[in-house]
Amino acid sequence: MRRRAAAVGTPAAPVRRRDRRGRGLRGTVLPMSTPGYRTRAERFDDLVLDAVEDLERRWAHQLDGAEFAVEDVPPSNPAPWEHGGVPLGRYFPADAGLPHRIVVYRRPVEARAADPADLADLVRDVVVEQVAHLLGRAPEEVDPGYDDGH
Repeated sequence: MRRRAAAVGTPAAPVRRRDRRGRGLRGTVLPMSTPGYRTRAERFDDLVLDAVEDLERRWAHQLDGAEFAVEDVPPSNPAPWEHGGVPLGRYFPADAGLPHRIVVYRRPVEARAADPADLADLVRDVVVEQVAHLLGRAPEEVDPGYDDGH
């Protein structure tokens, strides 16, 4: 393959990269406007964010400064208060300058959901339970729509 020399003072043409069979880079599989464009993890993050925003409307003052996070799986060593089973979420009290933290574990929650609607309900219930731990209240008090039917 020969390259043409660029004239002095003009920028060189961009180099096109191709694989060994002469094919160039391919475009995205799905356009950004389609629902399948977002990954499962991104859709899960949105569910957690929606649940947190709903609770912050009611408990804004008490949740001020609290951090919410999503992790794929819980650590392999359970907390001392967890007896059996895989946790779906955890509440970490404020400690040594760190704010209150609530973590929702994506893979265990997804494994327990039957369909997308059930997943949204389960995510909301997990977030409500962890916020209830943070506030020292019953989940039904934190969210009147809480369903403990799991």
